[in-house]
Amino acid sequence: MPEGGGPSYTVPRLTEALAATGWEAQIAALETPAASTKRGVPISDFGRNTVLIPSLAKLGRSRAMSQKLGELGSDVIHAHGLWMMPSIYAARVAKTTGQPFVLAPRGMLGADALRFSATAKRLFWAIWQQRAVAQVSCFHATAESELEDIRAFGLSAPVAIIPNGVDLPNRTYIAETTGAPFVLSLGRLHPKKGLECLISAFSRVAPEFPDWQLRIVGMDEGGHSDALRRAISVAGLQDRIHVEGPVFGEEKFDLMARASLFVLPSLHENFAVTVAESLAVETPVISSKGAPWRGLEVHGCGWWIDHGVEPLAASLSHSMALTPEARAAMGKLGREWMRCDFAWVGIGERTAQVYDWLLGRGPQPPFVFS
Repeated sequence: MPEGGGPSYTVPRLTEALAATGWEAQIAALETPAASTKRGVPISDFGRNTVLIPSLAKLGRSRAMSQKLGELGSDVIHAHGLWMMPSIYAARVAKTTGQPFVLAPRGMLGADALRFSATAKRLFWAIWQQRAVAQVSCFHATAESELEDIRAFGLSAPVAIIPNGVDLPNRTYIAETTGAPFVLSLGRLHPKKGLECLISAFSRVAPEFPDWQLRIVGMDEGGHSDALRRAISVAGLQDRIHVEGPVFGEEKFDLMARASLFVLPSLHENFAVTVAESLAVETPVISSKGAPWRGLEVHGCGWWIDHGVEPLAASLSHSMALTPEARAAMGKLGREWMRCDFAWVGIGERTAQVYDWLLGRGPQPPFVFS
């Protein structure tokens, strides 16, 4: 679970929410970041095996994890993610013991996600992943769009749609300070995030809004930050568009709250917890339709737009032209939406209902689709 990725927050938080329903839940993970352990969730941390070929290290091979999973004696195994060995180990244990196996693809079956490292994924599918997926008792999708991805991939097991939750900060964050207003995009710096499109769109509206800045914040993957800085240089906006390293915890929430707008231009996301976090601190959001956030417009707290420079530039122009008071009002609507529909207590209860159904202790929940 790399720190800064959605699962490093959502998986421990889901585990804690399950514990509140009476389930004894624990996590087995590779290279657990410190931020994931702060909630006191039981986590068994495993290192990767040493490999001679660097590219194979990405598979996350761990004999210790494989052995430990077989010793836990769990009632249900719930794995998160594809294309790495931990999900393979979980499937093997489920096959041996007959335990229900729940698998959350975490957006990794989306068409755009599958295009990245496509050859390696086809090979991994043929060798390991296909047999592992055959053991799935129920998939865990975080949105209806992910259910569609699962079916489009040809998988027929039941699918439970349970969104990620979000914690509403107790403290009051300072929004829209007297400094220069800025647009924020926060997350992994990866080609699928659509950040070059965001740079192009911002460059189109920049002359109209000379006081505004764009801040792109996150962990670099594969040197993508170099491509972003080249795009900024070509646009001639080095003094107004900034690529910055990742931030966590209170520093992250402070930054989100001070942003005038949060933008998610991704090609594909199964959820995008940063959208929920931004709304939780009352910052309105622009999201591409690559993420399942239609509710931004339904609840009046943002914009859900088509991919491309033109739609994004038009949305930026409109939202940046609003008064700070108008954006603040939208942000309050967003926080109320998060409070009503994305509280972790409800997420834990829905997940427990799925487990009980798989164990024959309850009816099929209405949010499980066969």
